[in-house]
Amino acid sequence: MAARLKVFTWSDGFHAFTVAASSRPKALAAWGVGQDLFKSGLARQIDEGPDHDAALKSPGQVIERGLSVDPGAVAPARRPKRPSAAARRKVETLETELAELDRRQAEETAALEDEAKALARRQADLEKRHKADRDRLRDRLRAARDKV
Repeated sequence: MAARLKVFTWSDGFHAFTVAASSRPKALAAWGVGQDLFKSGLARQIDEGPDHDAALKSPGQVIERGLSVDPGAVAPARRPKRPSAAARRKVETLETELAELDRRQAEETAALEDEAKALARRQADLEKRHKADRDRLRDRLRAARDKV
C-alpha cells in the first residue's frame, strides 16, 4: 500500500515552493534543503489551494510559483490618530490621582518614621530608667547583705 501523500509548502518571500510527499523529511529532500524548515516555522502542511492541487498532480516534483509584490500596494505608515479630548482628560485625571496617592503615601511613611523615632526614644528612656532603678536596688541589696 502506497503512503498517503501530504502537501507541504514554504516561501523565501519571492517564490512559494510546494511539493506532495509522504513525509516532512522527503519534502525537505525534494526542496534540497538541509535545515528543518518545519522546525523554524518557515514550512508547513497545506490542505487546499491551487498549489495543493498542482502538487498532487505531480507527486515528488517541486511546484514553484512566483509571488508578486505590488509596490503600489505598499503605502506609508498612517499617522497615529490623535487621542480624543475625553481620553486625554482621563489620562490627566489618572496622573493627578497617582500624584495624590504618592503624596499621601509619602506623608504616611513620614508619620510612621516619626512614630518609630518616638518609640525608639521611649525605649531608650525606659532602658535608662531601668538601669538606674536596677543600680539603686543592687546598692540597697549589697548594703543589706553587708549587715547580715
